[in-house]
Amino acid sequence: MEHDTNILMHQAVSPASLKDYASYLHEQERSSNTIEKYIRDLRAFFLYLSGKEIDKAAVLGWKESLAESHRPASINSMLAAVNGYLDFCGLTLCKVKPVKMQRKIFLKPEKVLTREEYVCLVQAAESRGNRRLSLLMQSICATGIRVSELRYLTVNSLYTGRAEVDCKGKIRVVFLTKELCRALRSYCRENNITRGPIFCTRDGKPLNRNNIWRDMKSLCQSAGVEPGKVFPHNLRHLFARTYYSMEKDLSRLADLLGHANISTTRIYTMDSGEEHAKQLALMQLVLSVT
Repeated sequence: MEHDTNILMHQAVSPASLKDYASYLHEQERSSNTIEKYIRDLRAFFLYLSGKEIDKAAVLGWKESLAESHRPASINSMLAAVNGYLDFCGLTLCKVKPVKMQRKIFLKPEKVLTREEYVCLVQAAESRGNRRLSLLMQSICATGIRVSELRYLTVNSLYTGRAEVDCKGKIRVVFLTKELCRALRSYCRENNITRGPIFCTRDGKPLNRNNIWRDMKSLCQSAGVEPGKVFPHNLRHLFARTYYSMEKDLSRLADLLGHANISTTRIYTMDSGEEHAKQLALMQLVLSVT
């Protein structure tokens, strides 16, 4: 009977069932971006299968094929999508383990956005007369808010100094400094924004993530900042590193960022290692140089 059930289950598992899985993820209150990524990864998995039946060997084969062109972190992200789908379909025995990774202590310098580079980006936006982009970047960097949460920065929040953010059913308070509130109130007066979200299109809809990314990339040349460092989420990382350098309180930082797992927060506090190198030099434990 168990063998017959497995046959029926294998027949049910197909690209057509992705719609049901997407609905399930939505019911689990996963973000739209997460759902989109999971479905994209699953389509890649089905493309690899080419109509073959799903079993443990097939999933292991896909995992090995990914190693030829993907980094371990990317592989594990894609495996998470497939393993979740296999759980959903009742094929738990087909799941595979993630790639083992040694925890990184430092980031590559070419990926770390410095405070000085952030200042250059803001100044470049101002010199172009793009006040909205300038204040948008400052809002992310001064609060640690996610791009998807910008819609919670409303006109009303500027008078309370607090924005209540709802992320996956979890409510947290994002504090706005007096300086940020003052700058945003001035922007709202200049643009006749009297209620609702501050950063929105002419018809009142939240700004598109891709448009923000594109606008920031357009500043790279005039700001003198490498394009690989310039994307909205890196501003959130800069907020995290700056806060942690002052407070050294990982638990509180996790709360401010809205992280459920403090291990995620540790990633946000990683730097290029330059300060660590300076500290080693100050120890002066090399006694002779030839």
